[in-house]
Amino acid sequence: MKWWLLVGAIVCEVVATLSLRAATDHPAWYALVVTGYVASFGFLSAVLRRMAVGVAYGIWGACGITITAVAAAVIFGDALTVLMGFGIVLVIAGVLVVELGAQAAEEARAAGDAELREKVQ
Repeated sequence: MKWWLLVGAIVCEVVATLSLRAATDHPAWYALVVTGYVASFGFLSAVLRRMAVGVAYGIWGACGITITAVAAAVIFGDALTVLMGFGIVLVIAGVLVVELGAQAAEEARAAGDAELREKVQ
């Protein structure tokens, strides 16, 4: 469930950001901008009840950057250079490292809890 909420947050944020770009020429798009950002933060707040903030925000941000950059290149003809692609890869790699660190911390905490329970018994 938490992953679907995170996907919803990412999709709404990307739609809102792309709509913001479209709104510069056609102000009617601002309605979708506001709706998209409100929905995105609503989904993200629901995710944060179920997932560590560093992990959720990292995935949300990295996916948002990646999808927005590629979609803007396709839809608006924005540049997407090799150097920009390298930067996107670095952002994604950083999020993966944070996720691995969060998993290791959770495993260590669980092992510590189990050790404490053994001592108490």
